[in-house]
Amino acid sequence: MPGLLRGVARTAVVAGTATAVSNRVSRRQGRRWAAEEQPQYAPPPPAPAPAAAPPAESGAGGMDRITALKELAELKTQGVLTEAEFEAEKARILAS
Repeated sequence: MPGLLRGVARTAVVAGTATAVSNRVSRRQGRRWAAEEQPQYAPPPPAPAPAAAPPAESGAGGMDRITALKELAELKTQGVLTEAEFEAEKARILAS
């Protein structure tokens, strides 16, 4: 009986060691694959914002300003212009 118990114990130790090594190798491979795949799925850089077109000149300057300000506000709402760009263009339109 002691020989049988010794054989079972040895098998348990070998199986436990094999499982631990296998798990460690799997984790290491998973980290390595994740590191290799990560750069491939990086989002592309955002496209540069287009410059706002200057408003067309006409005889009724007040109407052109309103139209230009509406278009400018629309660009800001769409996310094309930042707050700083919006304020700069708005000041330029109101100054003309």
